[in-house]
Amino acid sequence: MTNNTHHDTARRNPLLEAAREEMSKFERKENEFRKKDREERAAELHLPLDAIKVH
Repeated sequence: MTNNTHHDTARRNPLLEAAREEMSKFERKENEFRKKDREERAAELHLPLDAIKVH
């Protein structure tokens, strides 16, 4: 039973790592999109984004 558990864990680790990498890529793209969208909306409304502290 221990052998099966070890084998399953070893097999899942690359999949888990790949999923985490894909999630990180998605989060970076999402953050870039939100930043660009926020800047575009601020420009349309003539808001000084530099003066406002955004996260």
